[in-house]
Amino acid sequence: MGRLFVWSKGQALAVLLGVVLLTALMAVGCTLLCLGGQAPMENAQPVFAQGELIFQEETLPLSPTAAPAETPSPQQDISFRVEVVHSTAQPPLSGKRVLIYHTHTYEAFTQVTDAPYKETERWRTRDASANVVAVGSALTASLEALGCEVVHDDTAFEPPDLSTAYQRSLGMLEERLSRGEAYDLYIDLHRDAIASASTIRRTVTLGGEEAARFMVLVGKGEGYADKPDWQANYVLAERITRSLNAQAEGLSRDIKVKTGRFNQHIAPRCVLIECGNNYNTLEQVLNGIPYLAQAIADALSQE
Repeated sequence: MGRLFVWSKGQALAVLLGVVLLTALMAVGCTLLCLGGQAPMENAQPVFAQGELIFQEETLPLSPTAAPAETPSPQQDISFRVEVVHSTAQPPLSGKRVLIYHTHTYEAFTQVTDAPYKETERWRTRDASANVVAVGSALTASLEALGCEVVHDDTAFEPPDLSTAYQRSLGMLEERLSRGEAYDLYIDLHRDAIASASTIRRTVTLGGEEAARFMVLVGKGEGYADKPDWQANYVLAERITRSLNAQAEGLSRDIKVKTGRFNQHIAPRCVLIECGNNYNTLEQVLNGIPYLAQAIADALSQE
């Protein structure tokens, strides 16, 4: 007859714990065999987490010169995240050259209390910070931001006589050509003049601000032996006008075609652009300049 062993409560709990631990170890071993037959690495430490026995391995980061493993093991985390921090397209006017000048250099705008200027006559001033030269400087900056190379000639062509200003601006253009300068676009930048009784719409609203309207003028050169290619200039004027109005309805008035030449015979792609009128403020004109620069970029990109 066999002997009956009576275990104390502590002995029974110790045996039961051993059985549970042995069962857990066998389960982990089977799992590792199913995953690839690999046993825990030598530096893996057994720990309990949420009632389960797991092996935790401390992994040191690779040194900068360490080569990555050719084939990552199933246990390695090989996920990664790519974030585009900044992406910049090529500027639309990259490689384009533009000449900006002002035959009627002293054309100015309606005076405002906080920005007065000294007049040479009504709506005209020698002050380059208040006349159309300031508009040319703003357009230069906007075009350069679009990647364009700009030459802004701020020579005063009006003195000594306004009626012969086009002769002096023509001399400047001919001198530049004689030096081998060439441009993709020649812009004679002006300010239009209207009568107080005119019903022409003077501004449009852009982003909550009032902006002056623009107008492109093309000369046919009637009566001159050396005429401009006004049809080609008109196509360019159409592109600028269409782009302005696509950005904001009514931002550009209709193209004006006149019989005069306006020095547009000097080279291909010559236009005269009226920036606002004498009843606009300089601020209203400047509010629209980034839109004009974009319209010029749109037009030149089609060349």
